Amino acid sequence: MTESQKLFQRACKHIPGGVNSPVRAFRAVGGDPVYIKRGSGARIYDADDNEYIDFCGSWGPLALGHAHPDVVSAVTAAAENGLSFGTCNPYEVEFAELISALVPHAEMVRMVNSGTEAVMTALRLARGCTGRSRIVKFDGCYHGHADYLLVSAGSGLLTNSMPASLGVPESAVAEVISTPYNDVAALENIFQKEGDKIAAVIVEPVAGNMGLVVPEPGFLEALRQLCSKHGALLVFDEVITGFRFHAGAYATLCGITPDITTFGKIAGGGMPLGAIAANKRIMEQLAPLGQVYQAGTLSGNPVAAAAGIATLNTLRRLNPYPAMAVLANVFADNINCFATEKQLNVHCAAYKGIFTVFFTGNSPLRNLEEVKRCDTETFAAFFRHMLQRGFYLSPSQFELNFISAAHTREEIDSASEAAIEFLAKM
Repeated sequence: MTESQKLFQRACKHIPGGVNSPVRAFRAVGGDPVYIKRGSGARIYDADDNEYIDFCGSWGPLALGHAHPDVVSAVTAAAENGLSFGTCNPYEVEFAELISALVPHAEMVRMVNSGTEAVMTALRLARGCTGRSRIVKFDGCYHGHADYLLVSAGSGLLTNSMPASLGVPESAVAEVISTPYNDVAALENIFQKEGDKIAAVIVEPVAGNMGLVVPEPGFLEALRQLCSKHGALLVFDEVITGFRFHAGAYATLCGITPDITTFGKIAGGGMPLGAIAANKRIMEQLAPLGQVYQAGTLSGNPVAAAAGIATLNTLRRLNPYPAMAVLANVFADNINCFATEKQLNVHCAAYKGIFTVFFTGNSPLRNLEEVKRCDTETFAAFFRHMLQRGFYLSPSQFELNFISAAHTREEIDSASEAAIEFLAKM
């Protein structure tokens, strides 16, 4: 029995399912989870000292790779002065100033402890600002595990074939409408019927929790136009996309200004951190200035803020984004060329440094219904093959894989060879 298996047996006695987040359980891919004890650059090492090239990257935060010296140094320096004070601290001021400098529409910032908290606050804020109650989301998009957002959600619900969660009363989701991603006509119909009741439309501007699904031309523009026309607020959930494609928000790249933006993952550099950002008019509705309440004992935590500041400043200085995009495209092109040549039902979607290998028809997917047609059993076999060859992918057909600044062309070529080795046996 391996050390990872021993740890999992121990965990199952005291932790539900042996895991603290469902997607770590490996139920969708088979076998037992591996326990990682350390990471360096693009590589992680498990409890049995097996080495893997990591494409999960802690599900997105580690754009610089594991244990980047700048981040480790900043965290160490902050921790030496104390882990938490429950008071105001200089780091939170610097973090807010940095976000505002990197994101033009982020005039003010409120720090929280996770992406889930950020979205909860953003939607409460939208309801408070508009005096309305309805929320529109998109099928397959995941915005955290708040009760009212577990409607046609992606991520762990989709991975574990759960259409919804027990414990969520109908009253909690009665004000939430979920509609197909990339379907402007369906959204127009919703606004025609419910426009004066809708407080906000929330969207992953590049969907990543049903695997990689990119917005079609005109989709995000239509969201902006409909929200503006009907007095609803547009919320961009940039927990994944923020600082993933450049040292700023995806909104800047696509040229659309949302009313509220949520950040997490990369913004915290691997530490628990989330943030809400908007213009002053909206943000000043938050307590203590306004009547929309939000609080958190660890919000603005100095160690987390230090990690975020170091990560964002290093990304801005190094600008690894073009190289990351190239590597993701190389991997995808290798897979797709082989799949096309052999007429396999496989398509690797890639966009600016992120990718998903879909075991379905070889064309880009546009919504949850198309994603659901994937052959999850073949993906599970693919995942186990790659793991055995020393490549750690996200253990779900419906999640993203990430290129970091630490990955090399040699590692991508090796991963491509291992993937094609599997495809050749299909």
